[in-house]
Amino acid sequence: MPSTKFFGHVQCGQETHLYTLENAAGFRAEITNYGAAIVRLLTLDRTGALADVVLGYDHVEGYVTHSSYFGAVIGRYGNRIADGRFSLNGKSYSLAKNNSPGGMACHLHGGLVGFDKVVWTAEPLTTKSGDALRLRYSSRTGEEGFPGNLDVTVTYTVTSDNALKIEYLATTDQPTPVNLTNHSYFNLAGEGQGDVLDHVITLHATHYTPVDAGLIPLGQLATVADTPLDFRTPQRIGARIGSEHEQLKLAGGYDHNFVLDHPRDGNAALAATVYESKSGRVMDVFTSEPGVQFYTGNFLNGKSVGKNGHAYRYRGGLCLETQHYPDSPNQPAFPTTILKPGETLRSTTLYRFEVR
Repeated sequence: MPSTKFFGHVQCGQETHLYTLENAAGFRAEITNYGAAIVRLLTLDRTGALADVVLGYDHVEGYVTHSSYFGAVIGRYGNRIADGRFSLNGKSYSLAKNNSPGGMACHLHGGLVGFDKVVWTAEPLTTKSGDALRLRYSSRTGEEGFPGNLDVTVTYTVTSDNALKIEYLATTDQPTPVNLTNHSYFNLAGEGQGDVLDHVITLHATHYTPVDAGLIPLGQLATVADTPLDFRTPQRIGARIGSEHEQLKLAGGYDHNFVLDHPRDGNAALAATVYESKSGRVMDVFTSEPGVQFYTGNFLNGKSVGKNGHAYRYRGGLCLETQHYPDSPNQPAFPTTILKPGETLRSTTLYRFEVR
């Protein structure tokens, strides 16, 4: 059974807790019910030494104070919605414009008080697959401008094969856009241990969604072939990140949604592999989602002081946010993110670790 300890109070006086999930090999996840965030993820290197491979904070105050989204579940809508607006069934909805890349305001990651800034109801579990934590949150209609009462369940499970499995469920009483993801920043050398430019990544994606200066998709799918966004074979992240390619200049590095090649049949398939040579750690990412946002910590600047007093430097972590595509409510050619009454959103992502 997962263990529980006090993690601090938030402004409204609510208690938060930290839940530890562990398998027999020592692979361990520590998760808080504030923002349903992964606080620590400890996995072995090739020498058998454990290290924490996600960025985060030692106390809940860090998650309350900062808007870095470290480890959090993102909702209602992960990624960006252009101009903070969308129309649904003939009605227009206005959302918070809480992000302005390139001076172009948009809605980002659920708004001013997204799912990363609320206290979830938590239930520790022992399952056949391993230690688990079920987290629930009910988002009321009108919250952050979105229609419909939305009930969300996120279940984390630590498995015997050293994977952290994330299962998302959601239902609604009105049609509403939903795009749930996890925003962990990974550094397989260990959190706070330099940048991730020497990490080697493979992405099983033949296309991506190019963006404008506001990092909003242009609406088409572009091939990665003959561009520095081609990761179909293993590539060192830093090898081409400084390229003069227009998309890298607009984003300040990699911050793009990659269109995954696997079938959209609801099953989790291999989307990405990351390798860090000094530790030997390998992370495989499996998902049932159609896309993944690959982000290289371009906005980290050393001002966020996280666990163990580590200042998280520029490009000190990478994100692989499994998702539907950005701005889908305004992009009719993209797979729909509209959840309707009577439907259940089901999505699965696994981060599985091994060593080479």
